[in-house]
Amino acid sequence: MHNNPLINDLSHLSINEVEEKIIVLQRRYFQATNPSVQSQLLHYLNIYKEEMSTRRAKEMQKQKQIQDGDENSLDNLINIS
Repeated sequence: MHNNPLINDLSHLSINEVEEKIIVLQRRYFQATNPSVQSQLLHYLNIYKEEMSTRRAKEMQKQKQIQDGDENSLDNLINIS
């Protein structure tokens, strides 16, 4: 969770929008020559990267649950007595 008053809740953004923000911030970071500006851009960049990482982790967890559910359902179908 980020704590920056200039960046509101990112949950309303799509994955593509978050990725686009990361690309734009990276571009601006490398174009900037002022170390203070670079530091601020890096801070914002890290917030968006953290959001992307969190979303990917949630998606992986969801996929694992689906796989585990499928495995369990197959186990229930095979009844060896």
